[in-house]
This record gives sequence, C-alpha cells and structure tokens, in this order.
Amino acid sequence: MQTTTLSSKGQVIIPKTLRAALRWAPGTQLEVHDTPEGVLLRPAVLAPKAALPEGLAAIRRRVAYAGPTVSLEDMDAAVLRMAAQAARGDRAAPGTKTASRKATQTTAAAATRKRTR
Repeated sequence: MQTTTLSSKGQVIIPKTLRAALRWAPGTQLEVHDTPEGVLLRPAVLAPKAALPEGLAAIRRRVAYAGPTVSLEDMDAAVLRMAAQAARGDRAAPGTKTASRKATQTTAAAATRKRTR
C-alpha cells in the first residue's frame, strides 16, 4: 500500500506506478465519486462525437433556422463583399436597414457632441 498527502490546494499525487498501470497520462479527466468506503476516481467517459451531418442537423434544430440552404460559393461571395466594404470603411451596404440605422446613430452622435461642447 502506498500513501500520499493532500496539498493545501486540495491536490493529491497519484503514485507513478499506479498511474502507469492504469495508463493515466497528464490531462486525463477523472470522475470523482464519494462512496461509503472512501473516494473513487474513475476515468471520465467522454460523449462520442457525432458525425458531421448529424452534428449540423442538431445545430440547425437548436437555432431553428428555416431558411434556404446557402451554397459555399454564395457564402464566399458574401464574405468577399463584406471584406471589400470593410476595406473601404463601409459598415453596411448602402440602402440596407443596417446602413440607415448606422447613419441615424452617427447623426445623433454628432448632434450630441455639438450640444456638449
């Protein structure tokens, strides 16, 4: 039987021979169970990863997106469009609600600055 000491931070060192026998490497996540006999450490069972289609379907259900499927080409084009606008200093495309709202906010901020001077 081997003994170990509880540190001031609540840490316990598991003897190397035991870690090697159990194949517990640094970073191994352990479940901690309180039992009548004492504390039980058990390797945590991580949930299996879902395949990409199932994972994407679960995400879609969570966000409840009901719109059309967008192709990668359309997404790439939208990203390039937004990058070009950002490079020009535009925050939103002219004529959009976002652009109108931004213009209103900018005008209101300028009026506030004039009043406070």
